[in-house]
Amino acid sequence: MLLSILLSVLHSPALPSSAGAKMSNERDAGDHGPMKLFTTMFSSLQEKFHRDRSDRDSTLPRPIAPALVVTSAQNQSHLFFEYLVVVSLRKKRGEGTYEPQITYQFPKLANMRRSQREEEEKSLKAILLFCFPEGVNWAPLTEYASETFSFVLTEVDGSRRNGYCRRLLPSGKGARPPEAYCIISQVACFGLFSKIFDEVEKRRQISMAMIYPFMQSLREAPFPAPGNTVKIKSFIPESGTEVISLTRPLDSWLEHVDFRTLFRCLTDEEVLRVFASTVLERRIIFMADELSTLSQVLHAVAALLYPFTWQHTFISIVPSVLIDVVMAPTPYLLGVQKNKLDDVIDQSDMLIVDLTEGAENTFITCIGDESTILPEKLQEELLQALCCRKDNSTSEELNKVVSEAFLSFFVKTVGHFPSHVKRRSGGQPGVFQINSFCKASEPKASRQFVKRFIQTQMFDLFIQEVERQPTQEGLVASLSETIGWNRIDYNSNLIWFIWIGTNKVQTH
Repeated sequence: MLLSILLSVLHSPALPSSAGAKMSNERDAGDHGPMKLFTTMFSSLQEKFHRDRSDRDSTLPRPIAPALVVTSAQNQSHLFFEYLVVVSLRKKRGEGTYEPQITYQFPKLANMRRSQREEEEKSLKAILLFCFPEGVNWAPLTEYASETFSFVLTEVDGSRRNGYCRRLLPSGKGARPPEAYCIISQVACFGLFSKIFDEVEKRRQISMAMIYPFMQSLREAPFPAPGNTVKIKSFIPESGTEVISLTRPLDSWLEHVDFRTLFRCLTDEEVLRVFASTVLERRIIFMADELSTLSQVLHAVAALLYPFTWQHTFISIVPSVLIDVVMAPTPYLLGVQKNKLDDVIDQSDMLIVDLTEGAENTFITCIGDESTILPEKLQEELLQALCCRKDNSTSEELNKVVSEAFLSFFVKTVGHFPSHVKRRSGGQPGVFQINSFCKASEPKASRQFVKRFIQTQMFDLFIQEVERQPTQEGLVASLSETIGWNRIDYNSNLIWFIWIGTNKVQTH
């Protein structure tokens, strides 16, 4: 019964719209929908691609950055979170083992229909296992380094919710088990919720009762638009009223991702081998001791695929009770704690990545062709682009360098797809001309990779989205009218590429 409950909420991080998935609010209305996301990304990327093209054609007109026109309907606000729970470990009667239990919840599951309450109770049972995926083998501790991690709950209707969790040792004397704070939200913004946890933890040290007024104020506050700040007033005894400022990064399209952990654990060459395996939709397991490392690396790897979306099983932290998922024959991205190595080592035809810093063998198991999947010249260009990052780069600066590098790879390999979609009259979907598309791939050295990549589900669903869109010229004209462009570089497929990707992010 427990497995059936968990499997109803644990699946891939995205579902195709053709499967009837409910629109995810992971990108909130403060982003102004796909148009805002498109605008932000194009503004960030146009200069890089203009420079690349200028090396070949100095007469190419310089694209002009779009000016976003925001309608009142796009100014809707969403709640910061749905609820907060505190999960504590309680010793079982007559046994030496512990089990997680919810000891605090805000707000309570009230005013719900019976069916809604039943679904939420299923989610809460899954949350218990995500907060303490190690299982029942815990012992009281006197020291414990707190850590923050995240996971995704995918409902049966395709809608997604994000779980943000912080585990720490509660205040007290003597040995005691850790406890976890977990916030469930439709918003994907890891950095912002980490700061919220800091405030919750500060109040928990005083009294559990101090959490309620802060979370109530937070729940009533509008979620800020990118680059904006919301201020929360909260009273603390002996300190008086404090004003907490919560600011979203201006470049909101990667605010749920932090590439620093990925590049701290792996070299650039190793990241490319992981990327190559992910692009071909293989079975990949990441192993680490820290839950924060697992969740940050898996979300970063999935983000490298933009504008494509991982369509298969995605579990950033696999609870012990679900470890048998590693035996699934279908593609997956899984995060497994290092102490479960013996449970996965016997699997073949997969990539097992050890994220431990200084690991003797980063790739515990591999197929053997990972370093030859990507075209050699493009591998070199990727490595050169990644070298542009600085050791002291901020998270936003690093995200920009990394995302531009990998988007450039996709533009150069499959970015010519708009020219190979045959349009039909009567508003019918277009038809992708796969043979002419492959033959047109340049340079020829890339064709073998392209032939393999177009067989993946992520590419197939991307093309289905393309076939449903208007013509490229119609799309450009529509965007020009909507967001106020005066000139657009019609020679570039970058506009179309990003637009399809942003719509996929918004609707899946």
